[in-house]
Amino acid sequence: MLVLARKIGESFIIADEIEVTVLKIEGSEVKIGISAPPHVKIYRTEIYRRIVEENLKASNASVEILKEVRVIDKDRRDFGKTS
Repeated sequence: MLVLARKIGESFIIADEIEVTVLKIEGSEVKIGISAPPHVKIYRTEIYRRIVEENLKASNASVEILKEVRVIDKDRRDFGKTS
């Protein structure tokens, strides 16, 4: 792990396109700003872990459960069927 010391207003760059800036320090809390292109997804760690867990659960769904899923969008009702 890389450990950096930064003061308010100072920043660092990740991969030529992401800039992280220290905005404010209040007691034990540090507020940071992140400038990144729209295609870069940024998540808090606890949220990212929940997304991964949900994706794993979804990937383990049985065929029987998936057959019970109802199609809500009528335009997708015939998706995957061949005439």
